[in-house]
Amino acid sequence: MAEKKAKAGLGRNVILMGLTSFFTDISSEMIYPLIQAFVTLVMASAKGMIGPVLGMIEGMAEATASILKVYSGYISDRLGRRKPLAIAGYGLSGASKLMYLFAGFGWYFILAARFLDRVGKGIRTAPRDALIADSVDSSVKGRAYGFHRAMDYTGALLGVAVCYFISIRFVDHSSTTITSLDAFYTLFIISLIPAFLGVLVLFPVREKKEHAPGAVARPRLSFKGLDRSLVIFFAAVFIFTLGNSSNQFLLLKTMDAGISLPEVLVMYMVFNFITSVLSTPLGSLSDRVGRTRIILAGYALYAIVYVMFGYITADSGGWLWLFWGLYGIYYALTEGIEKALVADLAPVHSRGTVMGLFSTITGVGLLPASIIAGFLYAWMPSAPFIFGGAMAALAFGIIIIFLPRK
Repeated sequence: MAEKKAKAGLGRNVILMGLTSFFTDISSEMIYPLIQAFVTLVMASAKGMIGPVLGMIEGMAEATASILKVYSGYISDRLGRRKPLAIAGYGLSGASKLMYLFAGFGWYFILAARFLDRVGKGIRTAPRDALIADSVDSSVKGRAYGFHRAMDYTGALLGVAVCYFISIRFVDHSSTTITSLDAFYTLFIISLIPAFLGVLVLFPVREKKEHAPGAVARPRLSFKGLDRSLVIFFAAVFIFTLGNSSNQFLLLKTMDAGISLPEVLVMYMVFNFITSVLSTPLGSLSDRVGRTRIILAGYALYAIVYVMFGYITADSGGWLWLFWGLYGIYYALTEGIEKALVADLAPVHSRGTVMGLFSTITGVGLLPASIIAGFLYAWMPSAPFIFGGAMAALAFGIIIIFLPRK
């Protein structure tokens, strides 16, 4: 009975890694919802290029750094060690925030900061995700990933709250946004504190002794040799990602609808709150009813909500409260559960490699996704959201038609 209870628990490692994500997201989300406002301020003399530049910053940062994810997972499999790579990745992401302090000299320092932050994420993601899978019984895998995402978004919620209460002191009431670089710099410096705490919490994590170095084939960006279900799922995820541009465009669209920056931050808090509350129970639900059903519900919801974002105007801005809330439900339905599904289908001896391949596929798709969204936004602000909804519908069709369900 005691053994069964122990298997059903999340354990020390999952809780500590959840705390790491909690502190790291406090740090990151103090900055992330302000990037589009920061870019707008830095590029005030070239407003027509804000969309394309924002797309390039987000796309290049996510895509280039994501190539590291598969190799980081592969190295963790070969070494039989996950923890050192996770610590290195979180440490680099925290240090990257110092680059924002030079952004007054040009937007390319914002690109450098985002790039280094994503490199850190690329180093840590696959080893951390594999370590979570190594640390729990298969019967609670969905719950474990759901808990981790919940801690992520709880930290994000608190980070945005800190951002809100600090930023309202600096908002220019005539323009309803921040117009001082010094105000942004204050936030960037404060964000270093939780980033440091996030790295510190990782040190007590204990890797399981039975996770030994493995003879793992060198990773390739290829589906050859993978389970057929995994190949189909990866293909659907890539199609979905092409329309899943950075959330910076949702924040930019919200501000363009006439919503003030403090109110945008509160909407973003609602999104993070809903995701944090629902991630664990929906992850547990996927353990009982199957991952695919939950993921399909998330893709369907995304398609509807994303298209609705595209049609928001200043007269209908009140609907954004609902849409941001529904967007949070979509995240809870997909993020942790997608990883649990990949962990289910991946061979145990190369789980880190396959988890990294999954992250790389999504990251590579984000480069064209964000660049396409940037130019579509410059052409017609509703276009990237309609395109995103169409890609989600296509991915939904691929999964429901071709992916076997047990």
